[in-house]
Amino acid sequence: MKLFAGIDGGQSSTEAVVADERKTILGRGVAGPCDHVGQAPDSPRFARALEEAIAGALDDAKLPADSPFEAIVAGISGYEGEIHGLPPKLNARRVTFLHDSHIAHAGAFELGDGIVVIAGTGSVAYGRANGKDVLVGGWGYLFGDWGSAFSTALHTLQVLMRLEDEGATSVLTEPALRFFKRSSLREIARAFYTGEIDRVELARFATELLRLAETGGKEEGGIPYTESFAISHLVESCARRLGVARVEVALCGGMFASEWYRNGAIQGIHKYAPGAVVVPAKHDALTGALLLAYKEEAGP
Repeated sequence: MKLFAGIDGGQSSTEAVVADERKTILGRGVAGPCDHVGQAPDSPRFARALEEAIAGALDDAKLPADSPFEAIVAGISGYEGEIHGLPPKLNARRVTFLHDSHIAHAGAFELGDGIVVIAGTGSVAYGRANGKDVLVGGWGYLFGDWGSAFSTALHTLQVLMRLEDEGATSVLTEPALRFFKRSSLREIARAFYTGEIDRVELARFATELLRLAETGGKEEGGIPYTESFAISHLVESCARRLGVARVEVALCGGMFASEWYRNGAIQGIHKYAPGAVVVPAKHDALTGALLLAYKEEAGP
């Protein structure tokens, strides 16, 4: 039996799927985050996440831990051609690392053309058409990630802190203090700088903000709605650089689980990228990685 695996390595978690040559899913595994941000050059986090995800998938499949693979494709958040930290030990004839947007695209369009937008902890858009490919966004939490969970949470907290400086208040201040279990906004800021609150936890605040926006009024929904419109700029830039007047767009990632946020993003796309047609993704990113693994084994 030939084995293949796909890995989706993100800023919040890493998932793996193992399948046979008949494309039958045999097992799935989950591990911790694998991104390199804030890690030392010899950090084991990247290697550990991939190895544990594959080990979990093999265990779920009731297969030996040392089972060999024909091909493994791993989509890694922020990957740019270089592994940061210790390399993973994966028992495979071929191991390929790609930017995570590539596997999301492969899953969404079954290796076809289109633009995929990912809005989770971070954000990025990747498009392919007419033999060209373009990556837009994906600059990370400090330089970009517009429309992402981190950006939504960060910009909300910035507004709350600015209002406090002006002696004003917001209906979102109390939910923020409650979510982070702190008694003041300064405690939240200090906890982030000292590492008590990490990027992933800060980004999770966006889930609470979306919940409040769906049930509240203008103040609760202002920043999340603005962030949802940022998605349209990723799409417009991607389509323009691809040189296409009409293109299919798939929206992937945790932020789009909110129908309210998804609708805001679609409204923005219709306004700023009128040639884009939003379609459902055919498969998830993990399936996309697996499809690419089969393609690796088949060759060019």
